[in-house]
Amino acid sequence: MAKKAYEVIDENGISMLEGSVEGIIYSNEENGYTILELVTDKNELVTAVGIMPYVGEGESLKVYGKWVHNPKYGRQFSVSSYEKVMPADEVSILRYLASGAIKGIGPKTAQRIVDVYGKDTFDVIENHPEWLAEISGITPKKARQIGEEFQKSAGMRSTMMFFREFFGAALTMKIYKRFGAKSVELAKENPYILCEEIDGIGFEKADGMARSLGFSAEGLERISSGIIYMMRYRITQNGHVCLPEDLLISSAAKLLEVGEDAIIASLALLTSQNKIRSVKREGVKYIYEKESYDSEKYIARKLDLIDKVCASVGVQDMQAFISREERKSGIEYAPLQKKAIAASLEDGVMILTGGPGTGKTTVVRALIEIFDSMGLDVALAAPTGRAANRMSEATSREAKTIHRLLEMDFSENIYGKFNRDENNLLDEDVIIVDEASMIDQNLMCALLKAIKPGARLIIIGDSDQLPSVGAGNVLRDLIDSGRFSTIRLNEIFRQASESLIVTNAHEINAGRMPELSVKDKDFFFLPRQSDAEIAFTVGDLCKNRLPKAYGTRLTANMQVISPSRKGEAGTENLNVLLQNTLNPEQFGKKEYKYRQTVFRQGDRVMQTKNNYDLEWKRDDGTNGNGVFNGDIGFIYDIDFKEQFMEIVFEDRCVKYDFSYLEELEHAYAITVHKSQGSEYPIVIIPAYSAPHMLLTRNMLYTAVTRAQNMVIIVGREDIVKTMVDNNRQSLRYTGLARLFEV
Repeated sequence: MAKKAYEVIDENGISMLEGSVEGIIYSNEENGYTILELVTDKNELVTAVGIMPYVGEGESLKVYGKWVHNPKYGRQFSVSSYEKVMPADEVSILRYLASGAIKGIGPKTAQRIVDVYGKDTFDVIENHPEWLAEISGITPKKARQIGEEFQKSAGMRSTMMFFREFFGAALTMKIYKRFGAKSVELAKENPYILCEEIDGIGFEKADGMARSLGFSAEGLERISSGIIYMMRYRITQNGHVCLPEDLLISSAAKLLEVGEDAIIASLALLTSQNKIRSVKREGVKYIYEKESYDSEKYIARKLDLIDKVCASVGVQDMQAFISREERKSGIEYAPLQKKAIAASLEDGVMILTGGPGTGKTTVVRALIEIFDSMGLDVALAAPTGRAANRMSEATSREAKTIHRLLEMDFSENIYGKFNRDENNLLDEDVIIVDEASMIDQNLMCALLKAIKPGARLIIIGDSDQLPSVGAGNVLRDLIDSGRFSTIRLNEIFRQASESLIVTNAHEINAGRMPELSVKDKDFFFLPRQSDAEIAFTVGDLCKNRLPKAYGTRLTANMQVISPSRKGEAGTENLNVLLQNTLNPEQFGKKEYKYRQTVFRQGDRVMQTKNNYDLEWKRDDGTNGNGVFNGDIGFIYDIDFKEQFMEIVFEDRCVKYDFSYLEELEHAYAITVHKSQGSEYPIVIIPAYSAPHMLLTRNMLYTAVTRAQNMVIIVGREDIVKTMVDNNRQSLRYTGLARLFEV
């Protein structure tokens, strides 16, 4: 079949359409996502969808992309990039200006301008905007504003055209929002600034662009930016705060494919520019990016200050407080619990750690009552929304995420900032933070900046769980430093000891095999040999056996937790299997394919990164912003016309523009890391042949301790034993513990 005259297809199957914008159906100013109607030169009306910021009615466009079929609206053109073709004749210029494409110009003003300047209108607006003041109704101030708006549109146009061959429209939009009209100039001068400043542009992408622009592989800009990128992203992704110099040099040389001498020269340059810092410990030189070095030093300095300046409660008063709380609660506290309460009253910083069932929550409840009676304001916080909700339920007091406590704000900064800091301190006198094993170095630094001198900080967490996803090993480092009062609760209380979940968790943590043969408690083992059998049994448990035995009320929120994403019983494969099992394709049930993922009405989904821009609403009419990494919800509805999904997270409803779907993944099965800070009524754990580095004791321990009512391990007993025996701790290069040695 012959191609239509207005459509060109290249060797990669990318089509190009050219036409004028008939109308804008939908436009998101934040991310540039637009749905518009395009009239081609064959007078055919085409619906085009994609990232097309600052496009107005009447504009002429060239759009590049592919034809897609929308289940509800039929054939559409999915735009991967576009460029504006500025109108040349007076009729087209008038239509463009009259459409409102340039802020400050309406239909009447557009007519006056075109009547005076004709085909030269755009040249006048761009290069001589002050001439517009000669036209009736346009003041000098308004003339300047019109010129600035036109420059803004022109800057976006030139940015889109320049970056089109390197990045997609969404990334180009991010570049323009960050650098504005200077985007092209800055990128030509140093393309590597993009990987340092733009989320989503890695070193490899920036390097590819730089090489196409003629930058040398041996250039200092390339090597220095590569080192900074490696330290900021590659190293921190593995949890490191710093790296031994020898390891950094060899790793950077391999990544950049240059000699080690070139790396050494760039390190010297970066040191002179104060972008990196080095510290020598026990004969080894460690290299930090400056921000990591400063935050680690700040944490040590501020914790030391908090501990020293906080007023201590006298011994007699401590005993009176403890005795009074025992009488009120009807609980006789264990010796270590009393010691923890006393330490919280005596010291500015107190660390409370211990496994499940050891009474950490009992201590927190007692401390809240005591501090209330002293007239002190208490703030409860946790690193995730799920952990904060659990803390609220356990204490009957409001707990906030640390981000919310610090009032994270994105209104003026695309990377966000905390409104609470050293210049706007928290009002509370006592800060109690739970699930501290999840707190990375940057978040701890931000929290400490906001705590006022004289306040108390109580840090609670299970130091045997997995460390934070972000860089650092804060809880473990603080305990290992020996600087602060640390109480480890180790007594399992009677009610908890009746739970095989609790006793087996402690057995695992001690390096002993859990009891797998008991059939009448809350911990079960179902032996299966092959990975395929394991995956099938997990699906059968979720679909049939558990709902039949315990009802949908208990099983609705059960969670499959796997040690790995890969493999037949990894989360990627299980999510496909469980979606088809629990929420199959069905007539009338809406679904939308994004890249290789099919999102379907009723699907269980998880947010994979913090997004402080997303707006949520509750049934009671309250609203706010922010959906966080690890939040789990379900797809309530899909709106194809407006291009969004409606997702319900617990008590909040969020509208996800389709351009945000890269931040979502299915959550029928999740990794152990993603489960941190959460509890589920039933946890199912596949014990299969995952990569050995993931089959560790603390991985199994963390997964088991996520369960409230029941644990079911499905798989091979030898894999369980491998995990129990493998006490491999992920090596993290940090220096925090040593900063307290002096």
